[in-house]
Amino acid sequence: MSDKRAWWKEAVIYQIYPRSFADSNGDGIGDLNGIIGKLDYVKKLGADVIWLNPIYKSPNDDNGYDIADYRDIMTEFGTMADFDRLLAEAHIRGLRIVMDLVVNHTSDENAWFIESRKSKDNPYRDFYIWKDPKNVSEGDTADRSDPKWQDEHAPNNWESCFSGSAWQYDQTTGQYYLHCFSKKQPDLNWENPKVRDEVFDMMNWWCQKGIDGFRMDVISMISKVQSYPDGKVNDGVYGDLNPYVCNGPHVHEYLQEMNRRVLSKYDIMTVGEAAGVTLEQATHYANNDGAELGMVFHFEHTDGGQNSDAMIGKWSVNPPKLSYIRSTLNKWQTGLEGKAWGSLYWDNHDQPRAVSRFGNDSPEWRVRSAKMIATCLHFQKGTPYVYQGEEIGMTNMHFSSVEDCNDIEERNAYRQYVTEQHMISSEDMLRCFDHVGRDNARTPMQWNDGPQAGFTTGTPWFTVNPNYREINVEQALADPDSVFYYYQKLIALRHKLPVMVYGKFIPLLEDSDSIYAYRRVLDEEGAGKQTITVACNWTDQKVPCSLFDDLQGEELITNVDSHEKGFLLPYEARAILS
Repeated sequence: MSDKRAWWKEAVIYQIYPRSFADSNGDGIGDLNGIIGKLDYVKKLGADVIWLNPIYKSPNDDNGYDIADYRDIMTEFGTMADFDRLLAEAHIRGLRIVMDLVVNHTSDENAWFIESRKSKDNPYRDFYIWKDPKNVSEGDTADRSDPKWQDEHAPNNWESCFSGSAWQYDQTTGQYYLHCFSKKQPDLNWENPKVRDEVFDMMNWWCQKGIDGFRMDVISMISKVQSYPDGKVNDGVYGDLNPYVCNGPHVHEYLQEMNRRVLSKYDIMTVGEAAGVTLEQATHYANNDGAELGMVFHFEHTDGGQNSDAMIGKWSVNPPKLSYIRSTLNKWQTGLEGKAWGSLYWDNHDQPRAVSRFGNDSPEWRVRSAKMIATCLHFQKGTPYVYQGEEIGMTNMHFSSVEDCNDIEERNAYRQYVTEQHMISSEDMLRCFDHVGRDNARTPMQWNDGPQAGFTTGTPWFTVNPNYREINVEQALADPDSVFYYYQKLIALRHKLPVMVYGKFIPLLEDSDSIYAYRRVLDEEGAGKQTITVACNWTDQKVPCSLFDDLQGEELITNVDSHEKGFLLPYEARAILS
């Protein structure tokens, strides 16, 4: 089955985390006018679409993923007039804008929730998920403000993704509300058709403004199992929410309704962040019939499951194993073929820096390994995503104290596992943050080697990585052999060669401990057959490889000056069109 052509399949997405991208007014916080000032940079890279992390009005408990007003802009970022100008300026340059849609939950400062918590008979009560305390005997006179009582009588044992109970007791009405993330992020009740009406009306409002699509935050979590059973407990550490809040009983009904009432009316791109999604489930979310979403993000290649010796859950200091990465990505490549469209990424605002995690960020190998992992990803089938700073090889940052951390997930994990449960030492927890913490991706963009890396003229909201003097945009643009120009060439090749977009994926050398290799093949009537052979050495050692020894064709890209027949040099990558 040939793939139906679509602009978003042929595009490359550049993700911007607005708070950390560019500050235009010196308050230390990135903003919309800062982004406008850097649109030409994104255009120079060659990207087609900008995905903006949330810019809506928010008290910022979880860096904008707690939305107080879906139709207003966070004051620190600017105004709606600034957004309108950003959208217009992007469109003038041929760039599209995709918004982050956060509708599994809102902020507790959202007007809907403010009303909802007032009384049990409030019209907005059922906009959220409220439950009575469990196992309370008649005539119980215990102090319900006691946190211990609240923990003991929570509706079930579900834990928040940010540690601690997923239920928050509310004194006003004597019930708990569900929050799968922070207690300031109450989950919406999608079972209520009025919630869906409000969400779809808001989405149509943004589409009519002229935006070009939505990235949908934890969209696989909008349908919960309505019996709300206890979850499994793994070694007394985690309540396993997955079977009950991810890929729930009505999620596909809701997304198909969303498609009918909103998405199908516009020529837009949609990608769902699908926590807990399996390959089979992904073929429903992003099915080729177009009834739901365009594509989904899965997490198999980035989650903690790849490290059996992780300290606690996702928290690990171990580099990912090539065998795991390759088998996982190859499974998704072959499993989606002819059924659904995939998305390609190494990092984002919720992941550590790509070169630090999958490459080698030492001074000797950072540039070459950054190019290698880029090659490995961009020649695969699916829509590629580049996270700000990835294109210049930005790295993780060392955290010497939990006070250095901003991320609510890291702070909560430290409190739970170090301070309260004494399961891990402070030093080991901080080492885990250095390796896989979300804050690594949120340090300010490194524009030059001047004060605060050129991000702001004031005091930045979050610490700039000290290596900005060596790693920055200005330096990259001045060096024709930089990571930036390598990404630029990869993106240009993708725009030029349909085989990079629509070609079938064929795995190679699947037993190799060092090499990730594959072919892309496209045989179109009237255009002939094209084949791209890709091989990437994931190690700092020279390794045997004969794939290219007798291969005739055009070398599309490589990250070394010369090749050695029969071998791949440390972190060498090659792609040949034949």
